[in-house]
Amino acid sequence: MKSIIITGAGSGLGKELALSFGLKGYHIILTGRTMQKLKSVEEQIVANNGHADSFLVDITNRSAIQEFMNEANSKFDLFGLINNAGIGHFGPFEQLTIKEIEEMMLTNVFGTINMSQTFLSSKKNKSEGLIMNIISTAGLKGKAKEAGYCASKFAVRGLTESMQKEYENSGIQIKAVYMGGMDTPFWDQNDHIQDKSRLRSPEEIATIILANMDQETIIIESKGK
Repeated sequence: MKSIIITGAGSGLGKELALSFGLKGYHIILTGRTMQKLKSVEEQIVANNGHADSFLVDITNRSAIQEFMNEANSKFDLFGLINNAGIGHFGPFEQLTIKEIEEMMLTNVFGTINMSQTFLSSKKNKSEGLIMNIISTAGLKGKAKEAGYCASKFAVRGLTESMQKEYENSGIQIKAVYMGGMDTPFWDQNDHIQDKSRLRSPEEIATIILANMDQETIIIESKGK
């Protein structure tokens, strides 16, 4: 059974993608920072007659990623990777702290780089595969009070577009997903989005992604855009 690794799989879009791909017959490798959340998703997948395993993985720690990937590669048939985990700090540019900017770069940029490189190096079958980067429309255009976040997402956009060119003649599919804000716990730690009525649910975003898997680039704007 082909396995798909999903980062940030304990909640939000990561959870919904895990449930959706699980129904498609893939074995889902759930990764994140909270085992309780991952196990809850794992139980839901199994309850739907699917297959899943959970791992605590710090995507900012390359050695931890390598250790995880070695174990996953020895146990499963690695097919895909969905780089979904991300963090955001928002507010006036001058008030962003260096720590906040570094956190976004470490998770959003280097997390994606570390996971992708290690995954590709670990794959036994290079004739097929999938890497999907969940980027956000913040990687398509600058936004007020999102300078650091946009900078990290523009970096992931450049990485993804370059990977698409590098692997276009291989069996490895590289897909980019740019979606507007979602109504998830992502916004619970800040007041950047006060009216969530225009935000799509993670379930809706996951459904749109699955329906457009034939596309290399999937752009999903917020409602009303």
